[in-house]
Amino acid sequence: MPTPTTAAAALSLHLPELPSRVKDKILSLELMGVDYGRALALNPALRDAAPESIHAVVTFLQSRGLHFKDLDRVFGMCPSLLTANVRADLRPVFAFLTDDLGVPDTAYRRVVVKCPRILACSVRDQLRPALLYLRRLGFRDGRALAFQDPILLVSSVERTMIPKLDFLAGLGMPRDDAVAMVLRCPALFTFSIERNYKPKFEYLVAEMGGGVDDIKAFPQYFTFSLDKRISPRHRAAADTGVSLPLPDMLKATDDEFREMLDKALERQKQKQAA
Repeated sequence: MPTPTTAAAALSLHLPELPSRVKDKILSLELMGVDYGRALALNPALRDAAPESIHAVVTFLQSRGLHFKDLDRVFGMCPSLLTANVRADLRPVFAFLTDDLGVPDTAYRRVVVKCPRILACSVRDQLRPALLYLRRLGFRDGRALAFQDPILLVSSVERTMIPKLDFLAGLGMPRDDAVAMVLRCPALFTFSIERNYKPKFEYLVAEMGGGVDDIKAFPQYFTFSLDKRISPRHRAAADTGVSLPLPDMLKATDDEFREMLDKALERQKQKQAA
């Protein structure tokens, strides 16, 4: 790990009573952009970790394609990785990426930077059970899963994915339809039932006169902000007496949305004039 002389000297001035090995460890982490105090609070084992063991983790990750500039994000999100065992903890994850998901070694960085938490998960206890469950649902392309939705692999089957499918089915649709929604929009597994599903569905029913068929046809509805997109767009359309399909209303840019409203109003005027 880099330990520039000037930086080390500056650190010594601020931490004069710490042993040199501790100073070296703190400096090495700070040079990577890692907040030592925050990392220590989240991973107390870091206090006793030798600089050499941290260096071994960094060297291994770089050998798998990660750049030095990636380390602040990786360790910032998962400080536990700083005290990981390369052989027992990290190697199995990269083997899983290749053997189970078909990720080439040249693309490891793409997956890890997108979802650093994948490195902090047990292959046996988390990653493989999640993959098996997702495959049973119909997620067939492991590489696409790794590149586009790796967060699903670090999500709990019992505490996260099953309850969300159950909630969607409980809205009044067959379970197969709920599964089809998730296959079309995997991000549904990442949303909160209380903070996302419930308020947005209630708004759809109570304010927009919609229902289950609407979200089955357009599951991406849940990906839009209720306060910043759904409600303002609905109110604007309602105020002008315009009815728009959900996809058209929500997916359009602000300019496209205004243009749709203007055209709809013009058509209304033409009908009235006729």
